[in-house]
Amino acid sequence: MSLIPRNSLFDLDRFFDDFWAPPGENNTMGTFFSPRVDIRDRDDHFEITAELPGVNKEDIHVHLKDGVLTLEAESRQEDKEEKEGRVIRQERRYGKFLRSFNLGGNVSEDAIQASFKDGVLRLQAPKVREQAPERRRIEVQ
Repeated sequence: MSLIPRNSLFDLDRFFDDFWAPPGENNTMGTFFSPRVDIRDRDDHFEITAELPGVNKEDIHVHLKDGVLTLEAESRQEDKEEKEGRVIRQERRYGKFLRSFNLGGNVSEDAIQASFKDGVLRLQAPKVREQAPERRRIEVQ
């Protein structure tokens, strides 16, 4: 039986993720995790998708202040393997995530919607409809 988890050796994705992480942070067992975030520009809205595996819905907080949308999440995970009452392996992962996006002036802040399903947070930020400048005749007196 191997005591080293299979995914810890020669994991190139983790190597490159850890290479760009802030100094002193360990993404696998530390206090920082960096989920993948996608931003799509749709016809009538922006869509922000964040992968948050292992995060409970109650541990996700989305805030909007002064046109800046902030995503916060916290992950707590414990894996414990026992054999005949003895602990053979026990791993813990705790992490916090904070990411902010400047929405700019063309987003309807009151209509932003968020959903969370299968470890994926999806935000839809509707665009403000552009109104053509109105031409109005002004009576000269």
